[in-house]
Amino acid sequence: MSSATATSLPPLIPREILFGNPEKTSPRLSPDGKYLAYIAPDDKNVLQVWLRTVGQEDDRILTADKKRGIRVFFWTYNTNELIYMQDSDGDENFHLYLVNIESKIVRDLTPFQGVKVGFVDIDPKFPDQVLVGLNLNNPQKFDVYRIDLKNGAVEFDTDNPGNIISWTADADFQVRAAIASTPDGGYDLLLRETTDKEWDVLRHWGLEEQGNSVSFSADGKTLYIEGSHDANAQRLLAVDLDTREETAIAQDEQYDVMGIVIQPVTRVIQAVSFYKDKQEWQVIDESIAADFEEIAKVRSGEFSLISRDLEDKNWLLAYNTDDGPVYYYAYNRESKTSTFLFSNQPKLEGLQLASMQPISYEARDGLTIHGYLTTPVGIPSQNLPTVLLVHGGPWVRDTWGLDPEAQWLANRGYAVLQVNYRGSTGYGKAFLNAGNREWAGTMHDDLIDGVNWLVEKGISDPQKIAIMGGSYGGYATLVGLTFTPEIFAAGVDIVGPSNLITLIQTIPPYWEPLKAMFYHRVGNLETEEEFLKSRSPLFFADKIQKPLLIGQGANDPRVKQAESDQIVNAMQQAGLPVKYVLYPDEGHGFARPENRLHFFAIAEEFLAKYLGGRFEPLTEIPGHSGIVN
Repeated sequence: MSSATATSLPPLIPREILFGNPEKTSPRLSPDGKYLAYIAPDDKNVLQVWLRTVGQEDDRILTADKKRGIRVFFWTYNTNELIYMQDSDGDENFHLYLVNIESKIVRDLTPFQGVKVGFVDIDPKFPDQVLVGLNLNNPQKFDVYRIDLKNGAVEFDTDNPGNIISWTADADFQVRAAIASTPDGGYDLLLRETTDKEWDVLRHWGLEEQGNSVSFSADGKTLYIEGSHDANAQRLLAVDLDTREETAIAQDEQYDVMGIVIQPVTRVIQAVSFYKDKQEWQVIDESIAADFEEIAKVRSGEFSLISRDLEDKNWLLAYNTDDGPVYYYAYNRESKTSTFLFSNQPKLEGLQLASMQPISYEARDGLTIHGYLTTPVGIPSQNLPTVLLVHGGPWVRDTWGLDPEAQWLANRGYAVLQVNYRGSTGYGKAFLNAGNREWAGTMHDDLIDGVNWLVEKGISDPQKIAIMGGSYGGYATLVGLTFTPEIFAAGVDIVGPSNLITLIQTIPPYWEPLKAMFYHRVGNLETEEEFLKSRSPLFFADKIQKPLLIGQGANDPRVKQAESDQIVNAMQQAGLPVKYVLYPDEGHGFARPENRLHFFAIAEEFLAKYLGGRFEPLTEIPGHSGIVN
């Protein structure tokens, strides 16, 4: 990068601001509206749950997590109790903990070794109970248990025959609907009239379709579902349980239903969002139309309703922007006024951050591909060193908003392209199914077509393009360096699989019901080993020409450490340039800020070396566990 370019860029943003802990995040109102709980670091920089009395500044810490930090919590419908989830060093065997806000006593509600809890439901009419899924009897399946919050008793509730992957409770807090995977790779929607009756198949979704159970109405006569049957995109539907007739509540021809707002007491569907280039709300319940109009005026950015009290007088809102932090507001429905609470990272305010632009281009077979382009502030978007930042999943999608990695790279002088390649979700089933059996195939072509689009537009320097990503994005990085070795100048792979055969052989036991879907969408391990081999970068490691950096968590249950070890070994034996960083106390991604800061410091120096961008030197990072090879 020329010195003239470097001086036109804004000052370097410290990694600590982008990848360190938030200052305060995830505010939630207590059911009676008296308290506000949120996540913030303690004096050892570990994320904990904090509490304040609404209208006061009496903030106090409630939890004492030792190391990993708490990232998921919610109020029960008892005013003095909240629940959080935590695993051990990234193993994903989450436990459920109950915190009493007065005594600050923390109780492990699911103290079972090697068992994973999945949250099913809580209900305002049953404030002393919580429904969870636990793979206590068999690691492959989650049965439903009812936990009594008063005495901690864990009681068996509903047996899983082995193929059920999600459960829905009705307004009487009885599990009455479920989604089961079927041998053809599709799903059955199951219903039972009462808990002592047999399950009935309400509808089947084939392997090219998607569907889900959402919620029962208050009177129990309607089941709300989403599904892509009889349409291209997932619609929100109401099923009359007497006649089995379906009525569409919200739909879009191209985009799947994304967010659904349900009134927790009346169970009325109030609003639905479709995620196009940005989030678009559709109000269903007129009683909140005026509120949504007001909320949209408070500030720019995408808003979402993240918490509400039981009287439904007070809401908490989050505003997502692409060039600043997330801003949280309290909104009073009676006065229609909003009050700013805090942003998750105030140090981002006032910095010169880059905007994220929605883009689209045509793939080589004519399919329209959507994505986001972030370019550096202060310099022309011409002939720039570039990072193709690939999302994981692959069955998710990139969205608009502040992306710490995109901001970091743009600030260092790189153009950043994030592509929703075929197989990404949200764009309807034709687009999703276009990715079937296309790992390292047309899914990869979409990424290369994105690179070609950047070069044709004059945005990117074709000699200075790197590929980077986590999980599937890490796999895409390995594919990029093995299948298209001349395109990229370097690659950064975070927890990416290198061999699809060993990936499928070592999936967690509780993914067993999803195997048929995996076989359909990726390839069948039992009959197509050669095909899977032909799509696995490990077997093409000798084709690598450009330097590779790999980051891996030792406890990753999804992409085992062996996935990174084996390609590193293959490259080292062939004398190819590879740098490997292993974190013994991490899983599928890096949760501890010390480890994130350590890895991104190494990545930044690595990219600067091969693309020529700026970097903030790596200094001593106390507490990281990274082992560099």
